[in-house]
Amino acid sequence: MFFLFLYQKKQTSYRYQTQLLQTQFSQTLLQTQLEIQEQTLKNISQEIHDNIGQVLSLAKLNINTMSGASAEVLEEKITTSKELISKAIQDLRDLSRSLNTDYIIEVGVISAVAYEMDLMSKAGVCTTKLTMHGDSYRLEPNKELIIFRIVQEVFHNIIKHAKAKHITTNVHFTPTIFEMVITDDGIGFDANTITHQNGKGLGLRNMHNRAAMIGGQFHLTSTLQQGTTVVIALPVSTNKTD
Repeated sequence: MFFLFLYQKKQTSYRYQTQLLQTQFSQTLLQTQLEIQEQTLKNISQEIHDNIGQVLSLAKLNINTMSGASAEVLEEKITTSKELISKAIQDLRDLSRSLNTDYIIEVGVISAVAYEMDLMSKAGVCTTKLTMHGDSYRLEPNKELIIFRIVQEVFHNIIKHAKAKHITTNVHFTPTIFEMVITDDGIGFDANTITHQNGKGLGLRNMHNRAAMIGGQFHLTSTLQQGTTVVIALPVSTNKTD
């Protein structure tokens, strides 16, 4: 009876610990999802304000100064305004595509990352290069989506803070590990000075949490005036697809 009591006690303790871990994981998952949502909304706001808003403001300025302009100047202002409005429309389409979960899942994380890099290159932000090593395969859709959101945040930080001229992304496909390495030649930073209060620390923690949520790892190394390297590594499950 004593051993039976101990066994039942251990089973009860085991079930309690299992439930506790499941609850903690669910809470972490929810918190991470909310953080992704919040950061995505911030990125949308900044993109609209910094890029699309400025383009439309220039178009408005052109239109407001048309009155009294000579025929030649008027034609030039109309042409410029059309070009600016077309750019704003295209920027909105690009932003919509980047945020479209179904699109990302459909084309896959590699194509989605390539598209983001192409946008940066066309915008003149910096030059970009994407290379792949090994036989490519797809991961589970939810994992690819989270990896893409991490990469988006990395690119956002590079554009905002790094002052980089070149961004290189290397993707390594191996039978056991999927690895993405993003390198820039920007100004870098001292990781010891990063705190949650200055925003960067919170952003790094969010990216760590997102990677951990899908069983992956996020590593960042940076050297002042030499650039930053980010590594996202994920064990490959047996149900990957070609």
